Amino acid sequence: MSTDAPQIGSTMLAERFYAATREVKLEQIPVPEPGPGEVLIKVAYCGICHSDLSLIDGNFPSRVPVITQGHEVAGTVAKLGLGVNQWQVGDRVIPSAGRACLKCRNCLRGNFAACLNLNLMAFAFDGGWAEYVVAGAIGCTRIPDNVPMEQAALLADAVSTPFAAVVRTAQVHLGNAVGIWGVGGVGTHLVQLTKLAGGVPIIAVDINDVALERALRLGADYAFRSDDPDLLGKIAEATGGRMLDVAFDAVGITATARQAVASLDSNGQVITVGMSAQSIDAGSFMEFSLLRKQVKGHLGYQVQDIGILAELLSRGRLDLTESISEIVPLSEIHRGIEMLEKKTNNPIRILVKP
Repeated sequence: MSTDAPQIGSTMLAERFYAATREVKLEQIPVPEPGPGEVLIKVAYCGICHSDLSLIDGNFPSRVPVITQGHEVAGTVAKLGLGVNQWQVGDRVIPSAGRACLKCRNCLRGNFAACLNLNLMAFAFDGGWAEYVVAGAIGCTRIPDNVPMEQAALLADAVSTPFAAVVRTAQVHLGNAVGIWGVGGVGTHLVQLTKLAGGVPIIAVDINDVALERALRLGADYAFRSDDPDLLGKIAEATGGRMLDVAFDAVGITATARQAVASLDSNGQVITVGMSAQSIDAGSFMEFSLLRKQVKGHLGYQVQDIGILAELLSRGRLDLTESISEIVPLSEIHRGIEMLEKKTNNPIRILVKP
């Protein structure tokens, strides 16, 4: 069997981010060649994530001077690199967005999944706001035949990161009272996934009434405004006075973290999923020591999480039909970025279609 797919040109359209000037440009660049152990993927869809915006606005430091952004990819294998025998041209896949550094102490022990200096697609190497992207053959996840490609693109971060936060970092289980601060893209999926994990009650907290209404529709038991002066009283009433076992901060600012910590029961934990340059001012040492509260940071997912989510989608246990707010062509990437920046129509996820 030939490893070359037909109709692959020599150049492709790609978004390019220039770190020195923070410019986003559309350019024709050479189609990359997959190296040994790699596959070339024809991108069907790629998400626009807040972390992509953080690179553009400078909150994330640049690793390289010029890069193609986008790390939530779904597509079809277009070409196989040397030694790749687990995939065939035409297979539908989701690539992992991380590559082990092969240099840290965990990698040197062979524990690549726990790499301490993971190289991330769209930050350390070129991503999926392009017609084609190269990815490691090991780490790709097969997309079930009955899962739409646009929903599959959400699994590589937009859903897998909150999944890992719920299942791995927080270890939410049956009966946990859960609060979620910020029910935009990540927070909406936290609502759905904590419900799957058995959280009860699930309380959504936001300043946007439309987002709160959506959270109720997708599984939250209660929805409260974060600027309500009686917020803690309402959380106490909703939980029968026991307060929260787990509070997710999907915003990542001082005010939301402080509210989340104040809402905890004894031995409760706040999981920070949102990110900003602000500091965590979580309360007094007395409060933490007497009530044994915890704050944990969370980032990313494990590759196997994508496969679990793909099966949940395939079997109808997870519904992402409302998660795709807009699809923009790659030629209009600037419009897609602006829509997320301005939160036009309260998006969960905006996708790019090359």
